[in-house]
Amino acid sequence: MRVGFFLKEAFRSLKRNAAPSVAAVLTVLITALVLGVFIPIVQATTGTANSIRGKVVVDIYAKDGATLDQLHELRDALATTPNVKKIQFITKQQALAAERKKHPEAYDLLGSNPLPNLFRVTPHDPDKINAIVDRLAPLDAKTGKRKPQLAAIDEVRNRRDETSKILSATGLVKLLTAGLTALLVFTSIALVANTIRLSIFSRRREVEVMKLVGATNWFIRWPFVIEGVVVGLMGGVLAVLCLLVAKATFVDPLAERFALLAAPKTIDFPMLIGVLLLACIAVSAIGSGLTLRRFLRV
Repeated sequence: MRVGFFLKEAFRSLKRNAAPSVAAVLTVLITALVLGVFIPIVQATTGTANSIRGKVVVDIYAKDGATLDQLHELRDALATTPNVKKIQFITKQQALAAERKKHPEAYDLLGSNPLPNLFRVTPHDPDKINAIVDRLAPLDAKTGKRKPQLAAIDEVRNRRDETSKILSATGLVKLLTAGLTALLVFTSIALVANTIRLSIFSRRREVEVMKLVGATNWFIRWPFVIEGVVVGLMGGVLAVLCLLVAKATFVDPLAERFALLAAPKTIDFPMLIGVLLLACIAVSAIGSGLTLRRFLRV
């Protein structure tokens, strides 16, 4: 295989078919720009949604007369409960101190501490939080109320309304971002492949002649694949330059004012550049290789 020959043919084809090549480069440029903006936004949005989901907890209030052994029994039961990620014990004194910071005037008037000891449980999967509540205090079939299973438990609360709002909102965000990501990727591949298909279609006679004189499929395909790589690389480089200008001009100066722009969990810019270049090259090369198949059937 002569690499130099294929490179020469690829660049000769780019020069001879300038209009379709420019269209392909512009298509790659636009899709890369959209991806370059969309990827950090999706990551920041997903990260925010996950941090909000981390606030879903179950509070298990202990009885005032619970003994130390009963509290240890409750903690051991929580430790063996499925889906439990973290267990935090908050004493009456700690709870009172926290409430006094929020409402100092109201709690300073109290002569005694009315707050109970409690265990705050953080689940691995917030969507399955009800399983924890059902194990500790299942619903009574007769009364319809929850019946604690251990002597130390006074009440189990999972903040149902707050939990439902958090789970529904974050679930919707994840669903929308996943759908938009899939749609954008599919659209990008379709646009690039279609543009390269037009370029190949303009040279279908040349492909048919090469096939008839005995050229192998890969001998015909390699110049087009290399052409696709060059087109993808050119579009990716132009997109990266545009993103660099936008980053220096808009993003960096405004990062301190907008938390979304300075989100720490988004992809690093150098890694984003690498991902975009690889994606542009891969999509263009695959698109040119696949779209050529129909013209190889002579």
